[in-house]
Amino acid sequence: MELYGIPNCNTMKKARTWLVEAGLEYDFHDYKKVGITLAHLSAWADQVGWEILLNKRGTTWRNLPDEAKAEVGREQALRLMVEHPSLIKRPVLIHPKGIEVGFDADRYRAALLEP
Repeated sequence: MELYGIPNCNTMKKARTWLVEAGLEYDFHDYKKVGITLAHLSAWADQVGWEILLNKRGTTWRNLPDEAKAEVGREQALRLMVEHPSLIKRPVLIHPKGIEVGFDADRYRAALLEP
């Protein structure tokens, strides 16, 4: 499994703690250190939708110029997320059954621990 995000994010910390307590191993991909490719984001968007990936609730989104946010579509959103990884909702967990965006303990339990 691969967990994508930013280490100091509180939601990331909850997800990482949950995974450790469940005894599940994962590789951590730090957007701040490694970045993210357009190919990764495009593949994820194909699975869950770019609207799910784009975090419009954070300060990074609020600090973007209005023209960058106006009528944002898939391609522009993906480019913005490559340029500003903090715009990607966290965490993104790639696991054998699929992909989870954001942390919810019940959803993680169903996806990772139940047959």
